[in-house]
Amino acid sequence: RKEEDVPESVLYRWFGPTFGALALFFLDITQIVVIAAVIILPIRFWVIKPFIVKGASMEDNYYERDYLIIDQLHLKSIERGEVIVFRPPNRTSQHYIKRVIGLPGETVEIEDGIITIYNDTYPNGTELRESYIHEYTHVNEPIHVVLGLSEYYVLGDNRNESLDSRLIGPITEDAIVGRVWLRGLPFERFGTVATPEYDY
Repeated sequence: RKEEDVPESVLYRWFGPTFGALALFFLDITQIVVIAAVIILPIRFWVIKPFIVKGASMEDNYYERDYLIIDQLHLKSIERGEVIVFRPPNRTSQHYIKRVIGLPGETVEIEDGIITIYNDTYPNGTELRESYIHEYTHVNEPIHVVLGLSEYYVLGDNRNESLDSRLIGPITEDAIVGRVWLRGLPFERFGTVATPEYDY
C-alpha cells in the first residue's frame, strides 16, 4: 500500500506531526469504543442485564442495593428454587425479584404454613422443605392454585414482607425478564448464585 494511503501519513500531512499524532490517538480511541459497543451492547440488551435489589422481600438472601447480574437468555429451563426478575401483572413498568416455587403444569397448595406441590412425580403431593427461609409462610386462607403451561408461582424469601403470588397470582413466562446468575456487590458476597436442592 502506498504511503499516502496509510491513515497516519494522511493525518500527519493534514495536521502536522503534533496534531497529527493527537488526531491519530483519538482515532484509535474511537475505533476501540465502536468495537466495544458492537460487542457489549448486544450482550447487555439480549444476554445479561444488571439489577439492583430494592426492598426487603428477599432477605436474608438478598438485601437492599445488592447488585445482581441476571441471565436473559436461558429462560426456557427455569428450575424450582431459582430467583427470577419479572414484571408484575398490571405493573409492567416495575420489576420484582422472587423465588420460583411452582413450575408450569403443577398445583401449589399453601395451608398452615406448609407448601405442597402436586405434579406427575408426586400426584399425591409432596411438602416443599425450604432451607433458605426462617419463617412461617403466612396466608389468610388456604391457597390452591393450578398453574398453566406457561405459569410460575413465586414467593419472596422474607415471607412476611413480600408481595408475591399469594396476592398477585402466578407469573407468566413472557413477564420474566431473567434469572439471577451472579451477585456483583457487595464484594464480600460476590459470586454465582446456586440453585437450592430440595429434600422432598
